[in-house]
Amino acid sequence: MAEKVAFDLVSPEKLLLSEEVEMVVLPGVEGDIGVLPGHAPVITQIRMGTICVFENGQVVKRLFVDGGFAEVMPERCTVLAEQATSLEDIETSAVEQHIKDLRDELSLADSAHERAALETAIAVENGKLEAVNHPVY
Repeated sequence: MAEKVAFDLVSPEKLLLSEEVEMVVLPGVEGDIGVLPGHAPVITQIRMGTICVFENGQVVKRLFVDGGFAEVMPERCTVLAEQATSLEDIETSAVEQHIKDLRDELSLADSAHERAALETAIAVENGKLEAVNHPVY
């Protein structure tokens, strides 16, 4: 397939990725969304999970996102995410240690707000572990 879709991954700080790709698969809240050239326009929320970038029918990049929004147009897909990390850059042992540290902090948390923030951080770290251990399509 010669056609490509322009894929941009944007965080609040910067443009994280901007490439012409064959296909991108997004973790939609109601299931994964495959975006190919000519896709119908849609704006949707994405869940915490893995974005897969395809070239020549193979996954060439896998990126963890903690959720966000996607705008899909026939020739472009833009993802806005608070946090995005290449799965290649995630060190399992560091994530596991961070989860342990967060749980220790959670046991000492005084307020409901602090507990909620720590529980969210733990969920994101667990999401990273799940993404790393999830098989490629």
